[in-house]
Amino acid sequence: MTERRSPTIRRRRLGAELRRRREAAGVTIDGVAERLECSASKISRIETGHTSATPRDVRDMLAIYDVTGPECEELVQIAREARQKGWWHPYGAVLAGAYVGLEAAAHSIRAYEQQAVPGLLQTEDYAKAMIRAARPDFTTDDVDRRVSVRRARQSLLKEDDPIDLWFVLDEAVVSRPVGGDAVMRAQLERLVKAAEFPNVTLQILPFEAGAHAGMDGTFAILEFPEPSDPEVVYAENATGGLFIEKSDELRKYVFIFDHIRAAALRPEESVDYIAKLAKEPLWKARPRGSTST
Repeated sequence: MTERRSPTIRRRRLGAELRRRREAAGVTIDGVAERLECSASKISRIETGHTSATPRDVRDMLAIYDVTGPECEELVQIAREARQKGWWHPYGAVLAGAYVGLEAAAHSIRAYEQQAVPGLLQTEDYAKAMIRAARPDFTTDDVDRRVSVRRARQSLLKEDDPIDLWFVLDEAVVSRPVGGDAVMRAQLERLVKAAEFPNVTLQILPFEAGAHAGMDGTFAILEFPEPSDPEVVYAENATGGLFIEKSDELRKYVFIFDHIRAAALRPEESVDYIAKLAKEPLWKARPRGSTST
């Protein structure tokens, strides 16, 4: 399997390797900080992958841990690669770059979405309408830049080694006409076509399922091809999102996802339902302002 070279995942991997070698050497974070004459928070952020380490930082840290030779040079090279700019760097002002960097390196994503079609499957018109509604403070340029990023991200679906996607969508996602009738119908047709890809699985969680395991909100579980890169959960919110990496919390989200998909329509039934909605949408059958009984 070919590896997508993401500086984000390399920074995360480097941090984990440095932490492992520090612990093996029996050195504390405070001890490293004192030797390098820097703050303990800097060492901590390097180890958690939140801050890039310079090649010199890595050499100095490894010298403290008595790591030399080829092993040292390999980690220094990872540090160089981790400091490179990802393709998304120019768009850093309008997106969560950390998530896009992890997404670019992921082997698979399992996600539950409550309100909107996932960005990897959005049409351009749907994306524009959704962003404008969700962020009325955005300028036209802001919207266009976000849409450009989403188009670029969608290349992950069609690479030689495409990402595996398993999305469970709440029925609200396919029932609300984002952008109006024509835009939403085209979006539903896009979902039907996407489901034909061997690497894409779609399920609809119907309203009649009632209360379910995903009531707390939207999330995505990202899995990576290298065993040394553990899974990560991204729980999205209005101000960005939260990355969750603790093993017990990861297991909880995997447990939740398994329960959500078990409550959802089967993939074949889901695609048939989406195709039906594209022809006979609920928003056409339900007059504006009416309520169900």
